[in-house]
Amino acid sequence: MPGRTWELCLLLLLGLGLGSQEALPPPCESRIYCHGELLHQVQMAKLYQDDKHFVDMPLSTAPDEVLQSFSELSEAYNHSIPTRQLQAFVAEHFQDVGQELQPWTPADWKDSPQFLQKISDAKLRAWAGQLHQLWKKLGKKMKPEVLSHPERFSLIYSDHPFIVPGGRFLEFYYWDSYWVMEGLLLSEMAETVKGMLQNFLDLVKTYGHVPNGGRVYYLQRSQPPLLTLMMDRYLSHTNDIAFLQENIETLALELDFWTKNRSVSVSLGGKSYILNRYYVPYGGPRPESYSKDAELADTLPEGDREPLWAELKAGAESGWDFSSRWLIGGPNPNLLSSIRTSKLVPVDLNAFLCQAEELMSNFYARLGNDSQARKYRTLRAQRLDTLNAVLRDEESGAWFDYDLETGKKNREFYPSNLTPLWAGCFSDPSVADKALKYLEDSHILTYQYGIPTSLQKTGQQWDFPNAWAPLQDVVIRGLAKSPSPQAQEVAFQLAQNWIRTNFDVYSQKSAMYEKYDISNGGQPGGGGEYEVQEGFGWTNGVVLMLLDRYGDRLTSGAQLAFLEPHCLVAALLLSFLLSLLPW
Repeated sequence: MPGRTWELCLLLLLGLGLGSQEALPPPCESRIYCHGELLHQVQMAKLYQDDKHFVDMPLSTAPDEVLQSFSELSEAYNHSIPTRQLQAFVAEHFQDVGQELQPWTPADWKDSPQFLQKISDAKLRAWAGQLHQLWKKLGKKMKPEVLSHPERFSLIYSDHPFIVPGGRFLEFYYWDSYWVMEGLLLSEMAETVKGMLQNFLDLVKTYGHVPNGGRVYYLQRSQPPLLTLMMDRYLSHTNDIAFLQENIETLALELDFWTKNRSVSVSLGGKSYILNRYYVPYGGPRPESYSKDAELADTLPEGDREPLWAELKAGAESGWDFSSRWLIGGPNPNLLSSIRTSKLVPVDLNAFLCQAEELMSNFYARLGNDSQARKYRTLRAQRLDTLNAVLRDEESGAWFDYDLETGKKNREFYPSNLTPLWAGCFSDPSVADKALKYLEDSHILTYQYGIPTSLQKTGQQWDFPNAWAPLQDVVIRGLAKSPSPQAQEVAFQLAQNWIRTNFDVYSQKSAMYEKYDISNGGQPGGGGEYEVQEGFGWTNGVVLMLLDRYGDRLTSGAQLAFLEPHCLVAALLLSFLLSLLPW
């Protein structure tokens, strides 16, 4: 078939290793949504401002018919279709984005959930009520044709309706959904959470893991593994042990995916330790960012293009797409082409898995399966020892990503450096006080509008000056769960800062955002591959969590919203010194 011949030529042109290096498999089998000449020509023509737009468009007819029509058109124009003809082709054979989804108001949504009554400040209480309303706006349900004709959609069919992040993200995302679920549970929407959980469990049964998001082009990469934690939070609100019993083996299957496909060995001091990393050995540009990935690859020698695309996918799997975390140690740590995600052992990933292993041990114990409970207790103990041996830094009081190639830790500041505190994966009882000192030494407590994602300004969205809701939760809840009074007080102040930033921006723009720029009074964030998005699922969830925890103390008023940075640091230092005195 002429189209296949061209595709082979295209692979050569893209440097997909049909020479000295073996080609990696594509992100999925679809020759429309994941690889092939049609995808290449449309995305490189930049018909849409955002590459994701095209790969989210449903087909009007069967894929084979679309491919045949495209092949004939491409032959007629010597495999270089003019933009106008390409636009006409897409208009004829594809439908508008979002056609496969319909709005959905959750049946368990109710007017006045109990947590609202815990919020003392009238303005914050009214705001929380408006955020509670947003669940209806973010609810989606798939149309029946996604099930009857799955080949015509990039969307992966799910039986149950779900809550999406918002903006360009019309499908569900894996790790986003954890903080969404926390918010939904506060809104007393446990049935909606159960449906979303069931969707994820069904995906694990089908694919062996939870994909990055609900599209076929995300199939070969996952995201931070929080499924076990989602189940734990659902159980804490419902005590639905029957649901746990039905799905415990599926939870185990998901953790097995990370063990079998994302493990790496580290040798230190004559001992070998097994840890996990983000690693996606699949080729070609990411379909949803195709033109950007192809153009970035053009800046590199041909043999380096395939590895670049795999590292970009691993960066996307981390959830931090993209960040100086994954660029450090590369030829130029300010350029995305230096990305080397799979060469680093991430603190947060291993903390999430440590927490999951502890929860699995507890789950099996509740179900009376002592041998499996013992197995996961042992795995958690081994991982705790490994975190202490490889990632923990006693001097600074934090954990650091480990570079597999240099054998060194990345000592730059990232909120993820404190994830073990949030995950309860530590053995040192003084860990919270040490974490406070680490935050002070890193000058993080001087930021009044939120905790920065890093102190590196690379232009990537997971770097300074952006602040992200889940990372605020990691630090705040990590400190808040500590028995240390000073840690608890700093946690409250950090919560007050974040609430004030979100509330002020909402007051100005009547919108919640996926990230915030904290460098200039708190504004919607920027940088990265696309415009800042409104919605926004996990931002709403974290705000509701903080309003629930601190609702009797948080204020919308300017005079009390911020403790001056030098006062906060001084108070912290005084508390820390007093704690050392032999009373």
